Amino acid sequence: MKALSIAATGMLAQQNNVDVISNNIANANTTGFKSARAAFQDLIYENVSREGALTSDQGTIAPTGIDIGLGVQTAGTVRLNTQGGFLATENSLDVAIDGQGYFVVNLPDGGRAYTRDGAFQLSAEGQLVTMQGYEVDPGVVVPQNTKSIEINEQGVIMAYVEADPNPVELGQLSLATFINDGGLRPMGNNLLEGTAASGDATTANPGDAGFGIVRQGYLENSNVNIIQQITDLISAQRAYEMNSKTIETADQMMSTANRVR
Repeated sequence: MKALSIAATGMLAQQNNVDVISNNIANANTTGFKSARAAFQDLIYENVSREGALTSDQGTIAPTGIDIGLGVQTAGTVRLNTQGGFLATENSLDVAIDGQGYFVVNLPDGGRAYTRDGAFQLSAEGQLVTMQGYEVDPGVVVPQNTKSIEINEQGVIMAYVEADPNPVELGQLSLATFINDGGLRPMGNNLLEGTAASGDATTANPGDAGFGIVRQGYLENSNVNIIQQITDLISAQRAYEMNSKTIETADQMMSTANRVR
Protein backbone atom coordinates (compact mmCIF):
# COMPACT_ATOMS: atom_id res chain seq x y z
CA MET A 1 0.00 0.00 0.00
CA LYS A 2 1.51 3.28 -1.20
CA ALA A 3 -1.16 5.55 0.27
CA LEU A 4 0.95 6.38 3.32
CA SER A 5 3.91 7.72 1.36
CA ILE A 6 1.69 9.37 -1.26
CA ALA A 7 -0.32 11.25 1.36
CA ALA A 8 2.92 12.22 3.12
CA THR A 9 4.12 13.97 -0.06
CA GLY A 10 0.79 15.80 -0.14
CA MET A 11 1.22 17.01 3.44
CA LEU A 12 4.76 18.21 2.72
CA ALA A 13 3.58 20.05 -0.39
CA GLN A 14 0.80 21.79 1.53
CA GLN A 15 3.28 22.77 4.24
CA ASN A 16 5.30 24.55 1.54
CA ASN A 17 2.08 26.11 0.25
CA VAL A 18 1.21 27.48 3.69
CA ASP A 19 4.78 28.81 4.09
CA VAL A 20 4.47 30.75 0.82
CA ILE A 21 1.04 32.12 1.77
CA SER A 22 2.22 33.14 5.24
CA ASN A 23 5.16 35.01 3.71
CA ASN A 24 2.74 36.85 1.40
CA ILE A 25 0.54 37.86 4.31
CA ALA A 26 3.55 38.88 6.43
CA ASN A 27 4.68 41.22 3.62
CA ALA A 28 1.26 42.71 2.90
CA ASN A 29 2.61 46.17 3.82
CA THR A 30 6.14 45.77 2.44
CA THR A 31 6.99 48.41 -0.16
CA GLY A 32 7.24 46.97 -3.67
CA PHE A 33 6.69 43.38 -2.51
CA LYS A 34 5.34 40.95 -5.10
CA SER A 35 3.24 38.04 -3.87
CA ALA A 36 4.10 34.47 -4.83
CA ARG A 37 2.28 31.20 -5.23
CA ALA A 38 3.51 27.65 -4.86
CA ALA A 39 3.42 25.56 -8.05
CA PHE A 40 3.09 21.78 -7.82
CA GLN A 41 3.67 18.84 -10.13
CA ASP A 42 2.90 15.15 -9.85
CA LEU A 43 5.66 12.62 -9.23
CA ILE A 44 6.53 9.69 -11.50
CA TYR A 45 3.99 6.90 -12.02
CA GLU A 46 4.27 3.18 -11.46
CA ASN A 47 3.04 1.49 -14.62
CA VAL A 48 1.10 -1.66 -13.75
CA SER A 49 -0.52 -2.14 -17.16
CA ARG A 50 0.56 -0.21 -20.23
CA GLU A 51 -1.87 1.67 -22.46
CA GLY A 52 -2.19 0.21 -25.95
CA ALA A 53 -1.05 -3.27 -24.93
CA LEU A 54 -2.46 -6.17 -26.97
CA THR A 55 -5.45 -7.81 -25.30
CA SER A 56 -6.17 -10.59 -27.83
CA ASP A 57 -4.80 -12.48 -30.82
CA GLN A 58 -7.16 -10.45 -33.02
CA GLY A 59 -5.11 -7.29 -32.39
CA THR A 60 -7.39 -5.53 -29.91
CA ILE A 61 -5.59 -3.17 -27.59
CA ALA A 62 -6.27 -1.81 -24.12
CA PRO A 63 -7.71 1.72 -24.39
CA THR A 64 -6.34 2.63 -20.98
CA GLY A 65 -3.61 1.43 -18.69
CA ILE A 66 -3.08 1.23 -14.97
CA ASP A 67 -0.78 3.98 -13.76
CA ILE A 68 -0.39 4.51 -10.01
CA GLY A 69 0.94 7.94 -9.10
CA LEU A 70 3.50 8.34 -6.33
CA GLY A 71 2.40 11.73 -5.05
CA VAL A 72 3.19 15.41 -5.52
CA GLN A 73 6.13 17.75 -5.16
CA THR A 74 6.66 21.51 -5.10
CA ALA A 75 7.97 22.56 -8.51
CA GLY A 76 8.73 26.15 -7.55
CA THR A 77 7.37 29.44 -6.30
CA VAL A 78 6.01 31.78 -8.96
CA ARG A 79 6.30 35.51 -8.27
CA LEU A 80 3.28 37.52 -9.45
CA ASN A 81 4.69 40.72 -10.91
CA THR A 82 1.49 42.74 -11.15
CA GLN A 83 1.50 46.47 -10.42
CA GLY A 84 0.93 47.44 -6.81
CA GLY A 85 -1.08 50.47 -5.75
CA PHE A 86 0.51 53.84 -5.03
CA LEU A 87 0.92 55.42 -1.60
CA ALA A 88 1.34 59.19 -1.54
CA THR A 89 4.10 60.13 0.93
CA GLU A 90 4.99 63.72 -0.11
CA ASN A 91 8.63 62.77 0.50
CA SER A 92 10.82 64.08 -2.32
CA LEU A 93 13.12 61.05 -2.15
CA ASP A 94 10.31 58.48 -2.41
CA VAL A 95 9.94 57.24 -5.98
CA ALA A 96 7.53 54.64 -7.38
CA ILE A 97 7.78 52.83 -10.71
CA ASP A 98 4.62 53.00 -12.79
CA GLY A 99 5.02 50.15 -15.28
CA GLN A 100 7.84 47.76 -16.09
CA GLY A 101 11.30 47.85 -14.59
CA TYR A 102 13.43 47.74 -11.45
CA PHE A 103 15.71 50.27 -9.82
CA VAL A 104 19.37 49.26 -10.07
CA VAL A 105 21.33 49.04 -6.82
CA ASN A 106 25.12 48.81 -6.53
CA LEU A 107 26.15 46.36 -3.80
CA PRO A 108 29.25 46.82 -1.60
CA ASP A 109 30.90 43.73 -3.17
CA GLY A 110 30.70 45.25 -6.64
CA GLY A 111 27.63 43.29 -7.72
CA ARG A 112 24.23 44.60 -8.69
CA ALA A 113 20.77 44.03 -7.30
CA TYR A 114 17.32 45.15 -8.39
CA THR A 115 14.33 46.46 -6.48
CA ARG A 116 10.87 48.01 -6.81
CA ASP A 117 11.34 49.73 -3.45
CA GLY A 118 11.94 53.41 -4.12
CA ALA A 119 12.13 54.58 -0.50
CA PHE A 120 15.49 56.27 -0.98
CA GLN A 121 17.55 58.23 1.53
CA LEU A 122 20.69 60.35 1.56
CA SER A 123 23.96 59.15 3.05
CA ALA A 124 26.23 61.33 5.18
CA GLU A 125 28.00 62.31 1.94
CA GLY A 126 24.72 63.27 0.24
CA GLN A 127 24.65 60.16 -1.93
CA LEU A 128 21.30 58.66 -2.97
CA VAL A 129 21.06 55.27 -1.25
CA THR A 130 18.56 52.55 -0.28
CA MET A 131 17.38 51.92 3.27
CA GLN A 132 20.38 49.58 3.69
CA GLY A 133 22.81 52.32 2.57
CA TYR A 134 23.48 50.77 -0.86
CA GLU A 135 24.17 53.18 -3.71
CA VAL A 136 21.38 53.72 -6.23
CA ASP A 137 22.72 53.43 -9.77
CA PRO A 138 23.90 55.67 -11.27
CA GLY A 139 25.57 57.32 -8.32
CA VAL A 140 23.95 60.67 -7.53
CA VAL A 141 25.33 63.10 -4.96
CA VAL A 142 23.10 65.89 -3.68
CA PRO A 143 24.92 69.16 -2.81
CA GLN A 144 24.92 70.06 0.86
CA ASN A 145 23.15 73.40 0.36
CA THR A 146 20.24 71.91 -1.61
CA LYS A 147 16.83 73.36 -0.71
CA SER A 148 14.64 70.95 -2.66
CA ILE A 149 14.86 68.01 -5.06
CA GLU A 150 12.68 67.29 -8.06
CA ILE A 151 12.55 64.01 -9.99
CA ASN A 152 10.55 64.00 -13.22
CA GLU A 153 8.82 61.02 -14.87
CA GLN A 154 11.97 60.23 -16.87
CA GLY A 155 13.98 59.92 -13.67
CA VAL A 156 15.99 63.11 -14.12
CA ILE A 157 17.06 64.37 -10.68
CA MET A 158 17.28 68.15 -10.28
CA ALA A 159 18.34 70.11 -7.21
CA TYR A 160 17.50 73.68 -6.29
CA VAL A 161 20.58 75.04 -4.56
CA GLU A 162 20.23 77.96 -2.11
CA ALA A 163 18.70 81.03 -3.80
CA ASP A 164 19.48 79.99 -7.39
CA PRO A 165 16.13 79.81 -9.26
CA ASN A 166 17.62 77.48 -11.87
CA PRO A 167 17.86 73.81 -10.95
CA VAL A 168 21.07 71.81 -11.19
CA GLU A 169 20.78 68.47 -12.95
CA LEU A 170 22.41 65.80 -10.79
CA GLY A 171 21.80 62.67 -12.87
CA GLN A 172 19.12 60.32 -14.12
CA LEU A 173 17.77 57.16 -12.58
CA SER A 174 18.02 54.01 -14.71
CA LEU A 175 15.64 51.06 -14.83
CA ALA A 176 16.32 47.43 -15.67
CA THR A 177 14.06 44.79 -17.18
CA PHE A 178 14.50 41.03 -17.69
CA ILE A 179 13.22 38.59 -20.26
CA ASN A 180 12.09 36.36 -17.37
CA ASP A 181 11.25 38.30 -14.20
CA GLY A 182 10.30 35.08 -12.46
CA GLY A 183 13.92 33.91 -12.67
CA LEU A 184 15.16 36.66 -10.35
CA ARG A 185 16.35 35.36 -6.99
CA PRO A 186 15.06 37.16 -3.88
CA MET A 187 17.90 38.23 -1.58
CA GLY A 188 15.87 39.83 1.21
CA ASN A 189 15.85 43.54 2.04
CA ASN A 190 13.51 44.07 -0.96
CA LEU A 191 16.36 43.17 -3.34
CA LEU A 192 16.42 40.73 -6.25
CA GLU A 193 19.44 39.20 -7.97
CA GLY A 194 19.80 38.31 -11.62
CA THR A 195 20.35 34.63 -12.46
CA ALA A 196 20.90 32.47 -15.53
CA ALA A 197 17.13 31.88 -15.57
CA SER A 198 16.25 35.59 -15.58
CA GLY A 199 18.66 36.46 -18.38
CA ASP A 200 20.82 39.57 -18.51
CA ALA A 201 19.43 42.92 -17.45
CA THR A 202 18.39 45.41 -20.10
CA THR A 203 18.83 48.94 -18.78
CA ALA A 204 17.31 52.16 -20.07
CA ASN A 205 15.85 55.44 -18.85
CA PRO A 206 12.36 55.64 -17.37
CA GLY A 207 9.80 56.33 -20.07
CA ASP A 208 11.74 54.58 -22.84
CA ALA A 209 9.86 51.99 -24.90
CA GLY A 210 9.09 48.95 -22.74
CA PHE A 211 9.98 50.73 -19.49
CA GLY A 212 7.77 52.39 -16.90
CA ILE A 213 7.94 55.94 -15.65
CA VAL A 214 8.75 57.10 -12.12
CA ARG A 215 6.53 59.11 -9.83
CA GLN A 216 8.12 61.30 -7.17
CA GLY A 217 6.45 61.45 -3.77
CA TYR A 218 4.90 57.99 -4.07
CA LEU A 219 5.77 54.44 -3.05
CA GLU A 220 4.47 51.26 -4.62
CA ASN A 221 2.45 49.15 -2.21
CA SER A 222 2.62 45.36 -2.03
CA ASN A 223 0.38 43.61 -4.56
CA VAL A 224 -0.78 41.07 -1.95
CA ASN A 225 -4.54 40.49 -2.04
CA ILE A 226 -5.33 39.64 1.58
CA ILE A 227 -8.77 38.18 0.81
CA GLN A 228 -7.29 35.87 -1.83
CA GLN A 229 -4.50 34.85 0.54
CA ILE A 230 -6.95 33.94 3.30
CA THR A 231 -8.99 31.91 0.79
CA ASP A 232 -5.84 30.11 -0.39
CA LEU A 233 -4.85 29.48 3.22
CA ILE A 234 -8.19 27.80 3.98
CA SER A 235 -7.87 25.68 0.83
CA ALA A 236 -4.33 24.61 1.79
CA GLN A 237 -5.48 23.75 5.30
CA ARG A 238 -8.31 21.56 3.96
CA ALA A 239 -5.95 19.80 1.56
CA TYR A 240 -3.53 19.13 4.43
CA GLU A 241 -6.36 17.71 6.54
CA MET A 242 -7.49 15.44 3.69
CA ASN A 243 -3.97 14.08 3.23
CA SER A 244 -3.80 13.48 6.97
CA LYS A 245 -7.13 11.67 6.77
CA THR A 246 -5.75 9.50 3.96
CA ILE A 247 -2.87 8.41 6.18
CA GLU A 248 -5.31 7.61 8.98
CA THR A 249 -7.51 5.58 6.62
CA ALA A 250 -4.55 3.68 5.16
CA ASP A 251 -3.37 2.87 8.68
CA GLN A 252 -6.81 1.52 9.58
CA MET A 253 -6.86 -0.63 6.43
CA MET A 254 -3.43 -2.06 7.25
CA SER A 255 -4.54 -2.71 10.83
CA THR A 256 -7.62 -4.57 9.53
CA ALA A 257 -5.47 -6.67 7.20
CA ASN A 258 -3.14 -7.56 10.06
CA ARG A 259 -6.07 -8.88 12.09
CA VAL A 260 -7.12 -11.37 9.42
CA ARG A 261 -6.68 -14.90 10.75
